[in-house]
Amino acid sequence: MRRILPISFLAMAAPIAAMSATCGVPLEARFVEGAPVDRFVITNTGASALDVTEISLDLAPSKGRLIFDTVGGGAGVEVFQPFRSDAGILAVADGAEMLSLPLAGLPSGAKVSFTIDVDDRLTASELGQIRVSGSEMQGAQMAFTVAGKGYTATFDAQNVARIAPTCGDNA
Repeated sequence: MRRILPISFLAMAAPIAAMSATCGVPLEARFVEGAPVDRFVITNTGASALDVTEISLDLAPSKGRLIFDTVGGGAGVEVFQPFRSDAGILAVADGAEMLSLPLAGLPSGAKVSFTIDVDDRLTASELGQIRVSGSEMQGAQMAFTVAGKGYTATFDAQNVARIAPTCGDNA
């Protein structure tokens, strides 16, 4: 009987280990349009702290051909807003489509946010080029580095990018 226990334990542990390797992490990114100051809010929606070391935002795949408008008279339209966050200082070039922000973890339920102006480059824009609709943000990607592993979420038409756990909140 003693020999059966380790074998049955291994038989049960292998699927659990494989399942853990494919689990997501409970993170959500939300874009809040607020011309001239737009806001991105990243939330740990899980019950455990996460070792989030970096978040990256890529606007290039967005349907609205979005850019960051950080200086007056630059690539954007009318108003501008440089990057601002309590999480860190970051220089974002005017007209850039990507930014990366280092972090030092994210406790359960905690949020980190930053403000910056986002403009679209569409000739027939739904809300005008200084305001971004959900359909224009759709397709943009938020990447997270958590405990050395990369995760990517795509913004939907409601301005949300979500990585939900696929096998329980074990992050």
